[in-house]
Amino acid sequence: MTDNRKWVLARRPAAEPSVADFRLEVTPLPQQLAPGEVLVRTKFLSLDPYMRWRMNDAKSYARPVALGEVMVGTTVGEVLRSESADYAPGDLVVGAGGWQEYAVLPVAGLRKLDAAAAPLPTALGSLGMPGFTAYAGLMKIGQPKAGETVVVAAATGSVGAMVGQLARLQGCRTVAIAGGAEKCAYALETLKFDAALDHRDPALAEKLAAACPQGIDVYFENVGGKVWDAVIPLLNDFARIPVCGLISQYNLGNAADGATPMTALMRDVLVKRLLLRGFIVTDFVEYRDEFLRYATPLVADGTLQVREDIVDGMENTPEAFIGLLAGRNFGKLIVRFA
Repeated sequence: MTDNRKWVLARRPAAEPSVADFRLEVTPLPQQLAPGEVLVRTKFLSLDPYMRWRMNDAKSYARPVALGEVMVGTTVGEVLRSESADYAPGDLVVGAGGWQEYAVLPVAGLRKLDAAAAPLPTALGSLGMPGFTAYAGLMKIGQPKAGETVVVAAATGSVGAMVGQLARLQGCRTVAIAGGAEKCAYALETLKFDAALDHRDPALAEKLAAACPQGIDVYFENVGGKVWDAVIPLLNDFARIPVCGLISQYNLGNAADGATPMTALMRDVLVKRLLLRGFIVTDFVEYRDEFLRYATPLVADGTLQVREDIVDGMENTPEAFIGLLAGRNFGKLIVRFA
């Protein structure tokens, strides 16, 4: 074990990314660690839509990935070497390891995992950033009340699936918007949404109105575009709109490229956290332990259903990521390293 394989950003895509936008490099592992650092071998890597935004050289809530820099991403891994009294070889941790086989990480950004409490990949999905994003956005911004109608875009993705299930546990009527018949069936049969609509349906607006006869009280925004257009007329007075993501815009490139006034506005809502309320999960970091206490037993006993789409092999990371942006995954997308 002397070398590290890593995917770095080779160029900035103008629109949809391609494999050529990434470069696989092999570099030596460091011989020494600084105090408070650990060397972690990656077991699982989370792939998420926000990574596409980080590829643009544009102002956002986080700095862009620099050319030649390792692509960002949350990982689950095993500590191999440690210069911290709090971590020992063999410890399992979740942290910002990125698209690489090994990462030197400060312990301040790590969290230990108990493999007996829940399967390790859940730390990247239902019990990780996506699950916490769903909890923070719905419970702290959406504030759902029994009897209200909650509509969720990208409802079978890792965030949307949790939003719908959490809203149902609050006694809400839940309406899913997803891509294709298979995902809509999953939303109804497994996630137990009250209704599910295909965002590709030309009659989406009419069918959404029929599915929400009392209007919409909470709309959890993950997509933007025509889904947002269909939702606007149905919003009730004092409706709450947590704006988590805008996947329909991520391949537009920089903010000024191809953006209509509405897409530019929604991008500002998310990035600047305008009240219609754009949010980033780190805005609510103080609630993470609260979320884990609430959600862990519900995942463990099956109350909260978990679906993972696992791709084997770090060499397949770019193609898997491109598939994510095209909606080809079904469930939380994770790369399992050898």
